[in-house]
Order: sequence, then structure tokens, then C-alpha cells
Amino acid sequence: QVQVVESGGGLVQPGGSLRLSCTASGRFFSIYAMGWYRHAPGKQRELVTSASSGGNTNYADSVKGRFTISRDNANNTVYLQMNSLKPEDTAVYYCNADVVVTRGYNAFRYWGQGTQVTVSS
Repeated sequence: QVQVVESGGGLVQPGGSLRLSCTASGRFFSIYAMGWYRHAPGKQRELVTSASSGGNTNYADSVKGRFTISRDNANNTVYLQMNSLKPEDTAVYYCNADVVVTRGYNAFRYWGQGTQVTVSS
């Protein structure tokens, strides 16, 4: 089985920073993309950012220039550095990992349990 575990959420004042971490573990062949989604109350879940195994990244317009995704492929870990946080960044952040469990098969998306990020004074 594959487990995806996030950490690093919390309460921060506007303008502050937080760093989220996410690690995939278990028995699998490889990981393609890893990324972060968020779900705020009353809103649809949205893609925040993702990174391919080759290092290609993309960001939602709302976080460009403030958030940075990075991967440690050797440790199956992805990080989200969030700077200049705004109240509208408040949400539950979910990590995803697109995992090939068995070589030659399609990747399957695994999700973490979510971590709360609250930006408030």
C-alpha cells in the first residue's frame, strides 16, 4: 500500500510564511507528479501547484510569485514554501502523489489526509 502524509500546517499572520511537507511511502515502482490542492469553506477544491518527476512545475495564478514547490525525489517528498500569506489562502491543503505501483501499469493518484492552513491576525 501507498501512504501519503502531510505536515506543517498551522496558524500564521497575514504576510507570514509556512512550509508544508508531504512524503509518500510504501511499496511502489515510481512517482510521477506530486502536488498540492486546497479546499476552502464554500469554495471548490483547486489545484495550487504541481511538480513532475523531471522538475516541471505549474502554479495557480493566485499563488504565483508567493508559493514555491520543490521535490526531493530520493526521499519521495514534496515541499510547499508559502510566503506572503493572505487570509484568502486559508484552506485545508491536500498533497497528491501520482504513483506507479507496479512497473508497466498506469499511475494512480493517492491523497494525503490534509493539513489546515489558517491565515489570520
